[in-house]
Amino acid sequence: MAQETLEDLELELLLEALHRRHGFDFRGYALASLRRRVWRRVELDGLGTVTALTDRILHDEDTLARLMRDLSINVTEMFRDPGFHRALRELAFPLLRTYPFVRIWNAGCSTGEEAYSTAIALEEEGLLDRARIYATDMNEGALAQARTGTFPLERMQAYTENYQRAGGTRAFSEYYATRGASAVFDARLARNVVFAQHNLATDRSFNEFHLIICRNVMIYFGRDLQRHVHELFLDSLVPLGLLGLGRKEAIQPPELAARYEPLEASEKLFRRRR
Repeated sequence: MAQETLEDLELELLLEALHRRHGFDFRGYALASLRRRVWRRVELDGLGTVTALTDRILHDEDTLARLMRDLSINVTEMFRDPGFHRALRELAFPLLRTYPFVRIWNAGCSTGEEAYSTAIALEEEGLLDRARIYATDMNEGALAQARTGTFPLERMQAYTENYQRAGGTRAFSEYYATRGASAVFDARLARNVVFAQHNLATDRSFNEFHLIICRNVMIYFGRDLQRHVHELFLDSLVPLGLLGLGRKEAIQPPELAARYEPLEASEKLFRRRR
């Protein structure tokens, strides 16, 4: 028990150092996932303790960059959970079409697969030219990758299947060119996409949105941080605005959930009440 308590204290001090020295706030994240990722970095860097890692990240930028890559969740794919993207086309886009201009926030966009998926669907529905997608993430390295629109070619078969199941209306290969082992997506898809750094734990709302997509991000957050983020989203949505979450996620706590009605409950697509 004493050893476990010491480890918890070391982890707490590491997270506090990240926040106070570098402005990255992981203090509300689920501890089990954080502990695994931190210890992986301790072992890979040949350090004996979390305290030694704390000392390194305070004085060495390269160690900090490696740890940030470890702590940032970058598991994603294009048209992930095709049923959700089909619900966007069939239920959300007809509502968005009633606005003269549409603002969409893709929060926790990682390396950009979801932002490009949304842009493709908007393009096919004739909405991209009067929409702007704000694709944000706390990891600048992931954002730099997202801005290139370049993804591994080996993933295109799976992405094509997802696209077709999501209601895609064209040949998916029309959207990218093959360059070596990479698929480079048409730059015109990103003409109304803004990639920018934003930390859900510490940063405020920066606009009003008609649709917020934040999928498979909050499963890594503790209860208090989940509440904070849901309050942020509620403040950021226009009346009757839409919110899309991951399949294992829910709006918490109940008083915030009561501010929404399901648009497609099985796909975690909600509509804010007035």
